Amino acid sequence: MTDPGTLNVLVLGGTDEARRLAAALADRPGTRVVSSLAGRVRDPRLPVGEVREGGFGGATGLRAWIEENGIGVVIDATHPFAARMTASAAEATGLAGVPLLILRRPGWQQGPGDDWRWTPSLEAAAELLPSLGGRVFLTTGRRSLPVFAGLDELWFLARSVDPPRPPLPRNLKVLLSRGPFTVEGELALMRDHGVEVVVTKDSGGRMTTAKLFAARELGLPVVVVRRPAVPDGVPRAETVERAVAWLEAVAGAQAG
Repeated sequence: MTDPGTLNVLVLGGTDEARRLAAALADRPGTRVVSSLAGRVRDPRLPVGEVREGGFGGATGLRAWIEENGIGVVIDATHPFAARMTASAAEATGLAGVPLLILRRPGWQQGPGDDWRWTPSLEAAAELLPSLGGRVFLTTGRRSLPVFAGLDELWFLARSVDPPRPPLPRNLKVLLSRGPFTVEGELALMRDHGVEVVVTKDSGGRMTTAKLFAARELGLPVVVVRRPAVPDGVPRAETVERAVAWLEAVAGAQAG
């Protein structure tokens, strides 16, 4: 049983921000932090402290888990494109009457010399590709590869932590790798494979920005998929420090 005076914090994680948040809260007096991972990566980088792996079963299951475990605060620090999890978190915490914060790192900003083509979805990115080049560097994650499976006239280089599952593009080379990456390494990779266009999601963060600098230096177009919208009315923070400050304010209000 958890001490009644303990603040139980559920961190929906899997990102670098989630790991840093768990570390920042690990030594906070009177706080128990549980980090939840979706279990989609075979060998994830684990945060410090208590970890739960696997799904909840949608908003209903998440609400039940929150109530059964006495969770007092939820911080959604999932990937910016984990729209379904974020929607479930908003619904579940609303029903359970528990405060929710969305921790999202800022998106990337286009700079001088960048040739970015913004699209609203992966499907729109796939439609655009044939007009931009025949040799494509896909950095949108292994779960996105089926979207590009019908583009038989294009050649794809994809990078993934774990092996992807079919359906896959017919002309595909997969590199199993995990960031962070360097600009020098990305330049060599793109040159060696004759890359003509890069596809990415607007994930933000520093771990995978090197590909954007490399594409700029090589003069390559970059197709950037916009982030999905987040639920209205939910407070947000862009840094771990602001998330901690929000938690302190909420904890103070609950204690008062």
